Amino acid sequence: MKGGWPFWILIVVLVVLHFVLHLSFGFGIEAPDLLTVAVLLGARQLSGGRAAAYGFLLGLLEDAVSVSAFGAAAITQTLIGYLGARSRDLFVGDSLLFLSLYLFLGKWARDALYYAVAAVVRRGDAVGALLLQAPVAAFYAAISGLVAIVVFRTLTRSR
Repeated sequence: MKGGWPFWILIVVLVVLHFVLHLSFGFGIEAPDLLTVAVLLGARQLSGGRAAAYGFLLGLLEDAVSVSAFGAAAITQTLIGYLGARSRDLFVGDSLLFLSLYLFLGKWARDALYYAVAAVVRRGDAVGALLLQAPVAAFYAAISGLVAIVVFRTLTRSR
């Protein structure tokens, strides 16, 4: 997946769609976390520092509409952006299998980091949050990201 302007239009569409589903339609947790998918996909196209800044920016957008734990999303998205960019050094390729695993593990790591950072505000069952809810949310986000990538590849006629 090349990082030209059509790719960044996909990223903008994912970000806008995330906020439309979560805020305008009020789906909340029933909607996939397309913001994390956008961070993970965009981070693979950027250097480590730029990906961290990109994650920070999207995390601030998420925190702007959050009612609790302000700053937690900015911290977690910054870390996820940086780690996503660094994953390019370890794993090469953009196959659908790799991207599905990458999105699944990235979303799960984001949820674990968010739980750790926002634990003071959101005291809850760690086992339920990290071993039951997080994998389901990660699977949902990975499937949503794969659908977006397949549609993007179909429209742009890229591999």
